[in-house]
Amino acid sequence: MQTICVVFTAILLGLFGLARPFVSRSAPPGANLDLRTEDQLKMSNSISTLLLRNLSDVFGENDPVRRRVAIDEIFHEDAVFYDPKGGIFRGRAELDRIAAELRATHHDSRYQPIGEPEEAGNGGRVRWVEGRPGEAPALAGTDFIIARDGRIAAIYLFFDKLP
Repeated sequence: MQTICVVFTAILLGLFGLARPFVSRSAPPGANLDLRTEDQLKMSNSISTLLLRNLSDVFGENDPVRRRVAIDEIFHEDAVFYDPKGGIFRGRAELDRIAAELRATHHDSRYQPIGEPEEAGNGGRVRWVEGRPGEAPALAGTDFIIARDGRIAAIYLFFDKLP
């Protein structure tokens, strides 16, 4: 009977999110104490976070392994990228290929947001400039995304006039 009470209490604590205070804080360094499921982690990506991670972790990342991990984390498998100069690209592999090609020609360039990301419903946008550190920006643009289940389902690129 005592075992049933302990199990029942644990289930209730888990259901109401109250188990976290009872998780051991003495886990080995690097251990993940996050009790959320993968679906909950996906849902925790706000549209603003997705926009900023796309700039820095995908199109601003030179390391191909880190870039691919970010793509897998923030994009749906069937995501679509609309580029006004290069067409329509579908899927994570195409996004990775396009980002890699861009980084190869702009290896030392950085993307900087020039304002806070804006959100509306399941969409959002961020304005940015791109250029080498310490130099005037070479490009300006706006990324607009449609999110689904905490990941980017579609991204639209618009080139802007430099501010």
